[in-house]
Amino acid sequence: MIRFEQVSVTYGDATEPAVRDVDLTVPEGELCLLVGPSGVGKSTLLNAVCGLVPHFTGGTLHGRVTVDGRDTRTHRPRELADVVGTVGQDPRAHFVTDTVEDELAYGMESLGLAPDVMRRRVEETLDLLGLADLRDRALTTLSGGQMQRVAIGSVLTTHPKVLVLDEPTSALDPAAAEEVLAVLQRLVHDLGTTVLLAEHRLERVVQYADQVILLPSPGAAPVIGDPAQIMAVSPVHPPVVALGRLAQWSPLPLSVRDARRRAAPLRDRLQELTPPGADAAADTGTPAALVSELTVHRGRIAVLDGVDLTVHPGETLALMGRNGAGKSTLLATLVGMHEPSSGTVRVGDATPHRTRPRALLRHVGLVPQEPRDLLYADTVAAECAAADDDAGAPAGTCRELVTRLLPDVPDSVHPRDLSEGQRLALALAVVLTARPPLLLLDEPTRGLDYAAKARLIEVLRALADEGHAVVLATHDVELAAELAHRVVILADGEIVADGPTDEVVLASPSFAPQVAKVLAPLPWLTVPQVAHALEATA
Repeated sequence: MIRFEQVSVTYGDATEPAVRDVDLTVPEGELCLLVGPSGVGKSTLLNAVCGLVPHFTGGTLHGRVTVDGRDTRTHRPRELADVVGTVGQDPRAHFVTDTVEDELAYGMESLGLAPDVMRRRVEETLDLLGLADLRDRALTTLSGGQMQRVAIGSVLTTHPKVLVLDEPTSALDPAAAEEVLAVLQRLVHDLGTTVLLAEHRLERVVQYADQVILLPSPGAAPVIGDPAQIMAVSPVHPPVVALGRLAQWSPLPLSVRDARRRAAPLRDRLQELTPPGADAAADTGTPAALVSELTVHRGRIAVLDGVDLTVHPGETLALMGRNGAGKSTLLATLVGMHEPSSGTVRVGDATPHRTRPRALLRHVGLVPQEPRDLLYADTVAAECAAADDDAGAPAGTCRELVTRLLPDVPDSVHPRDLSEGQRLALALAVVLTARPPLLLLDEPTRGLDYAAKARLIEVLRALADEGHAVVLATHDVELAAELAHRVVILADGEIVADGPTDEVVLASPSFAPQVAKVLAPLPWLTVPQVAHALEATA
């Protein structure tokens, strides 16, 4: 169904191809997972399938890409639209209408489908993706995860033969991600749809893949094979695979169920041991953030309702909950973007919505879901220089942070030409340059591979050790287990759980990390915890 024949892609004035000599085939009716570190060319490969490379992105394509027999060199994206449906990393960039229902219908209108067919498919898709209650909502009022589901739905309604998805679950809570993956499986198994998707959160998808394509490094030839075989050699792999490597299980498990079947001897070894825990932040001094009886309305809807929250210096707190629970709204309120309908918000000694933005920077910094909102310069070097100047920091401070988070990002590249993960690292570095006492991050691991996430954890842990308070709104349960002292779960704008990380996540099947599920009922959360304990007893 999809065929690459000696494909290389070189952008603009780049000295090296983004991908080189790619030769692969994706058969009809298979779910194929594309994996690899950030910046190795996964998005380039996906965009070549739908014709965006080179017709939209520019650059030079050598070789040949065919989809259902159509050559992308001679067929522009609009001439492939009935065969290939594409969902990118940023759903807002793809929206062309104002409401959910209109967006689902737009693609079918463009293809000239009959009104009764359109109506039936819209209803089917609303039910499949849990969007029925949102059908009349304006797209601008949706949460990031809700937008992602609408973007996926707008592609599904046209019933394409090939679906290309770039991190389709990155903005979704665990339950919503399972729903989307169940839909993709149904399309593959029941309709014979060919699905090619790139995803960094492999713990969610690898067990469903028929084959895996690994891009090990920029310009390297892809490695293709059975998921278990590829995971054995892949530099990026989910926690359950890392646990299998540590325990020397063979074959490596790809799912929690497979791992639990092999885990009894490991559980016996860990039975009498205690997981190393993170030291709780000291409850002293002025809180970094103090929220009391906070209610925020959007129109007539209470997005936050009676929220009480205190964040102390040196504390790392993970805000979790389903899409639309109010996590992003709470972060936005802490930086003064929303005025409380009632209640109070204090950040240090400042009231955010009454404080000038430049003065507020000394108290709090926010890295939003869309990092491009913070980036305006023409090169990475100019962006870093501007961040140093705005923060009054020594020259090179921002550039050093970028290097720590994502090595090998050139100074001369334009931020728009970076991958989503690289853009996030740059935006994070811009905010960290000012070293605010309170750092807020909205879905900070979206677009990051495991190595980049590990570097992010090191940076945030060091900031917390220095006394900075860190608040993360995230669906990444592995990040929360690895980093957070405390987890707060929001539901419908209210706090329903607040406590130490191990207590909260172990009590919640939806928010428990893979290691916790494998080793339950023992209180282990991460592979590093297990590795440290086993090394200490060796």
